[in-house]
Amino acid sequence: MESIIQDWGYLALAMYSFGGGMLGLAVASIFSFTGELNIYYVIIVAFISNFVGDQFLFTIARNNKEQAKEMMKKHESKIQIAHNMMTKYGWLTIIFQKYIYGIKTLIPLIIGITQYDKTKFMIFNLIGAIIWSVVVGLTAYFMGQIVIDIFSQYKNYALIFILIVVGLIIYKLNKL
Repeated sequence: MESIIQDWGYLALAMYSFGGGMLGLAVASIFSFTGELNIYYVIIVAFISNFVGDQFLFTIARNNKEQAKEMMKKHESKIQIAHNMMTKYGWLTIIFQKYIYGIKTLIPLIIGITQYDKTKFMIFNLIGAIIWSVVVGLTAYFMGQIVIDIFSQYKNYALIFILIVVGLIIYKLNKL
């Protein structure tokens, strides 16, 4: 298992972080705690991939507005939430959207179809990706032993616990 993580861990993290990737970053950071990955590389890979992913979504929407609008039609309630956040919090939404499950990939698309300045988006996206990768990466890294202890102590119940948590998250998100 260690060989697979060392051989493919950074690539998997890059692919996962391209579309968000908070869980992937947390898991990779815990693997860094165990010595299987390097925390500095984990943070750098997650930062670059997340930044590029959001820039990609913004650019796709900016250059293909009608397609982006059509693609987002099925997410009307989430679009309304994102619009309200942009109206209320402005550029802070770009920085902190990386933490908001369910709309984090929609926000770059939504902003891309507007007249929002692409340089401003890039700067705030850069700041957000740095903060996100460092905060999530280091938090998970420093909590590595706690997570390992919990999974060791309750390894027989871990799958059930994970399924319950995922089920609750999906249930809550569908209520939005």
